[in-house]
Amino acid sequence: MSPDRDEILQAVSSAVLAVTRHLSVREVLQVIVRSAQRLLDARYAALGVPDEDGSFAEFVAEGITDKQWDAIGPLPRQHGMLGAMLRDGTPVRLPDVRKDPRFEWWPKAHPVMKDFLGVPIRDGEQVLGIIFLANKRTLGGFTEADQDLLTLFAAHAAIALTNARLYERGRELAMLEERNRVARELHDAVTQKLFSLRLTAQAASAMLDRAPEKAAQELERVQRLAGEALSELRAVIVELRPAELDRHGLAETLRKHVRMLDRLQPSLVTFECAELPEVASAVEVAVLRVAQEALHNALRHSEAGSVSVRLAYENGKLALTVRDDGRGFEQAESRGLGLVSMRDRAESVGGVMTVESARGSGTTVHMEVGV
Repeated sequence: MSPDRDEILQAVSSAVLAVTRHLSVREVLQVIVRSAQRLLDARYAALGVPDEDGSFAEFVAEGITDKQWDAIGPLPRQHGMLGAMLRDGTPVRLPDVRKDPRFEWWPKAHPVMKDFLGVPIRDGEQVLGIIFLANKRTLGGFTEADQDLLTLFAAHAAIALTNARLYERGRELAMLEERNRVARELHDAVTQKLFSLRLTAQAASAMLDRAPEKAAQELERVQRLAGEALSELRAVIVELRPAELDRHGLAETLRKHVRMLDRLQPSLVTFECAELPEVASAVEVAVLRVAQEALHNALRHSEAGSVSVRLAYENGKLALTVRDDGRGFEQAESRGLGLVSMRDRAESVGGVMTVESARGSGTTVHMEVGV
């Protein structure tokens, strides 16, 4: 049974109007994919936005669980049928995608897809992305009417995607302006403190021999100034919230970072995340930075074959775990691994970070913080 006119208009408008609710590009893509899947009664639906490096800047899918995604591995690249659609910019409707000469292969854990319908999302001559459906739930596969409907839907999806990008670009410009303001504050406040700190230290050094009591007073002032400078610097750093967190949130930002590392590094890097509550901005920044530092250590120093990242909400706390199967280290060898700064980041938001490691037993970095 084909969808009626009201259902079509509702699906189209939900994707376009998603932008007016101030959703991110990724959230708009998810609305588009879910609407298309429901509209055309498909088991699988996906939408890919290409990047300039032969992969996809964004790729969202319906019908595939997070566990299946982890088993499938890195995001698809622009090859095979997806690459052909991006190059040609024309719709593709097939009774069995596996029999088409443009089909190449799937990862071992990829679900089996048969009947296939894909159309480009275009802005004039530019192909913004591709949306495709597979395995229609009703018998007979996708019809010509389905292709016409998805083509119409893709035209409206192009409007939604373009508007979402414009909205995010506006937010990025606003954040850039805010970062410039913070940079000026950093220069005016912290730099001035550090200049006073240097002068006071020089004065204390000159008094050490002839006036030790005054030198001690000056050294106390050095300590106080250093503490004030550190506090102000931390406050400024907290304000320097990565743009990705504003666009995607903590879980998705970390997922994208892990997927990028998995593509670039010989080690297998995986990510697991349960549903999270709303998290304070400073906590998101601290958790992201600790995770990035722990991943950097594991991939650069541990010679690990695999590294796993897990983010979960447990017993009222946000828990981050980064575990590798590398060579590990003894406590005396931990200098240079950034462990002190990682602990400082965790403690700055009321969290606790622990590290477990031993020679030949890998390393586990664990951070917990209340939310």
